[in-house]
Amino acid sequence: MKKLRIRTYGLLSLVLLLQLPWIFFVAALFITTQSLEIGADRHNSYLVPMAAAFVGLLLAFFIVGVQMRRLLLTPLETMSQSARQIAAGDLDVQLPQSTIKEIAEVRDGFEVMVNGLQSSHRKQAELEEQRRFVIAAVAHDLRTPLFALRGYLDGLEQGIARTPDQVAKYVAVCKEKSAQLDRLVEDLFTYTKMEYLAAERVENRVDLKRMIQTSIDSLEPQAQQKHISMVVLFEPDDCVTRGDAHLLERAMSNLLDNAVRYTPMHGNILIQCRREEARVTFTVHDSGPGFTPEELKHIFEPLYRGEQSRNRDTGGAGLGLTISQRIIRQHGGELTASNHPDGGAFLSGWLPADTQ
Repeated sequence: MKKLRIRTYGLLSLVLLLQLPWIFFVAALFITTQSLEIGADRHNSYLVPMAAAFVGLLLAFFIVGVQMRRLLLTPLETMSQSARQIAAGDLDVQLPQSTIKEIAEVRDGFEVMVNGLQSSHRKQAELEEQRRFVIAAVAHDLRTPLFALRGYLDGLEQGIARTPDQVAKYVAVCKEKSAQLDRLVEDLFTYTKMEYLAAERVENRVDLKRMIQTSIDSLEPQAQQKHISMVVLFEPDDCVTRGDAHLLERAMSNLLDNAVRYTPMHGNILIQCRREEARVTFTVHDSGPGFTPEELKHIFEPLYRGEQSRNRDTGGAGLGLTISQRIIRQHGGELTASNHPDGGAFLSGWLPADTQ
């Protein structure tokens, strides 16, 4: 529908106010005198036409007033009421349509604002739900190793472990639970600080191959305990990117730690890194059970773990892959998860290469 500007509406109203009384005057003159001639000697014959012109003027004012009410005042009043509803937090408002272009533009602006607020509220609700879930999951994850740690320490204190072998076993379990708690707290700290660190991130040239090798070396003891073979295939290309070295090392360590944790005894892990044009790509392929279709849908969601092969018994908090993906995305790259055609989990990602 074609829309009018306010000045066009004003001009049309003025024309109506000027023309309608004159039309009434002429029509009444013709009816009473059977002539359209206007003469000075016919003053008495103008009473009826003058009254008709006055009626025409009143009718013109009435028409202009009704249209002003319909086209201008009612939409403005409705938008004013909608604005008060929005201010009160009620975003389910019905914005009026208008044939006046200026009012229609204001209405479109209101609609954009309402859509933005609705999107923001939905996101806020999702974040609040996620926050509650994280708190509940963290409380559970902290309680489980703490309960086990307290039980074994009580056993040591009460002398339940009587032989040296039993004492060594109790101490080993306590150390394992302490390490699990330390890892959980560290993951939670990193996860909650991700947004802050994004703003405070310090970027430098980072040799990704050297960083991956450092992460592999730090995980070598755990891999040796499970007799896991970690094979490294680095292309001779320059695999340098720009970013926060601490965060990127954390991202790579999480990927490798995840692979070591879910690879069975005597398994193997293949790590590759190479330069592909303007990107530095890397892959981690383990010989573990891989991901189920359901796990692939949620594997990067915070605190998500599968219910069977990738559960809490492995000691993870369900934040490692989430943290890795967020770190890599903050550096302009991407991280994806899939199953390798030959079996096992396959994590692949890339980062922008440093071209300076």
